[in-house]
Amino acid sequence: MDTKMQCEDKEWIEYRERFSTVYDDANYSSPLQSSVMRASHRLVEKAFDEQTYFGRILEVGAGTGEHLHFVRHRFDEYILSDQDRKTLEVAMNKFSGMHAGKLRYATQTGSHLDYADNTFDRLLATHVLEHIYQPHLALKEWLRVLKPGGVLSILIPTDPGLAWRLGRHLGPRKQAMAKGIPYDYIMAREHVNSCHNLVALLRHYFNDAKEAWWPFPVPSIDLNLFFAFHAIANKRTCG
Repeated sequence: MDTKMQCEDKEWIEYRERFSTVYDDANYSSPLQSSVMRASHRLVEKAFDEQTYFGRILEVGAGTGEHLHFVRHRFDEYILSDQDRKTLEVAMNKFSGMHAGKLRYATQTGSHLDYADNTFDRLLATHVLEHIYQPHLALKEWLRVLKPGGVLSILIPTDPGLAWRLGRHLGPRKQAMAKGIPYDYIMAREHVNSCHNLVALLRHYFNDAKEAWWPFPVPSIDLNLFFAFHAIANKRTCG
């Protein structure tokens, strides 16, 4: 086999090396894009308020920790995990001295978690599942570490819905291209799962779950930009 075919693309390597330093700026520097992204985080936390309590929480694919700003409920321990150590270092700097020592950081992939069965009361994955190869196996892994009755909270973009494709060209694509990032190529490698398929998987494994859409409260991939999903861990659901 030609060894050149086995080499990783230079553009991908450069993107991954820059990811931790450009992610927040690329997604939150534009007023419009920042407003939309923050709305997505609020959507997934809308189901919980200050009266809600979860003992141990794991956030998968936490990246630079932006989602934690929107968590309103109480907790004893919150673990931010990500496969990219550099992004977690950004998160550490963001939350230094905050949350009374309740935060932990762990470098690991989202599809294989280094935790025992029945460890967490809530597991969050925002803007993550669309990136994972074999997402059905990741769901089973996430369910494994949740306690019976624990909550699985997932947020995904409605890619490749009509609204998402339009929004992509109006905002993030221009931002990325201005920073020298080959956006179309990167998205082709990043968003490996369509919203259509992920919603089908989630509904297959979890029958009694709560769904939410944004910006319109109608179950339409083409009209909306984000989909939030909350399921109760039932070990018979996804064996």
